[in-house]
Amino acid sequence: MSDAASRKVLLTGASGVLGRFLAAELARRYPGLVLTDILPFPDKVLEGARFVQADLADAGRIAEITEGVDTIIHFGGVANEKSFETILPANIVGTVNVFEAARTNRARVIFASSNHTIGFHERDRKLGIADRVKPDGFYGVSKLFGENVGSFYFDKFGVESVHLRIGSALRKPTETRHLSTWLSYPDLLRMVVASIEAEKTGYALLWGVSANTRSWWGEDDAARLGYRAEDNAEVFADKVTADPDDPIARRFQGGSFTSQGYGRAPEGKS
Repeated sequence: MSDAASRKVLLTGASGVLGRFLAAELARRYPGLVLTDILPFPDKVLEGARFVQADLADAGRIAEITEGVDTIIHFGGVANEKSFETILPANIVGTVNVFEAARTNRARVIFASSNHTIGFHERDRKLGIADRVKPDGFYGVSKLFGENVGSFYFDKFGVESVHLRIGSALRKPTETRHLSTWLSYPDLLRMVVASIEAEKTGYALLWGVSANTRSWWGEDDAARLGYRAEDNAEVFADKVTADPDDPIARRFQGGSFTSQGYGRAPEGKS
């Protein structure tokens, strides 16, 4: 990749919580940063950056605003469990539009995937990226779709992509589950910058989690990208509250997403 000053970086989902954090940090590192979201940008756009309002499902508009970029940080889309009809335009159609724009521009994609791609694994398992995916809702399915689109676009077109299976990206953990899933904001930034600046990424999967003592997630592609998490949720262990009293959510790694609409009969019953 070229040096930071000459990189042309675009961030989707810039008006979201994580997008706003990344927008401020990346604008200082990458002059000419382009921000986009379907919603207006709620903050002051930093000097040197610019904001363009756009719908991810509009292929023509996405092609227009991505022209000439070499890195697309794709954090846009529906960020919670919703109906498939709600998730379809941004998370499915929009993700294909982003990867098609990356193919046209020979750009790298950094994709905000999610721990909800594996949410139905039980909490007593430590996972690597080779383990079976077990999405816990349509949101998780859409993130798994994005990972698979990235794999397809790399194998068929050579589009490099890094997929961040983000856990609980928060200023600080607030409940017991977060002691395993927390991703600090500084680690999120380090992960994104490493993904931008790696010489080559191929197709890569990273657990979007800090170096938590109780982490459920291990082996991934972080080392070959030159990334290492530095923070640990354990320093907050005496300050978090217990997880909600929900036996399904407490059983599975995806937490409350797993119990939304849960319809399986109890084990041993038909």
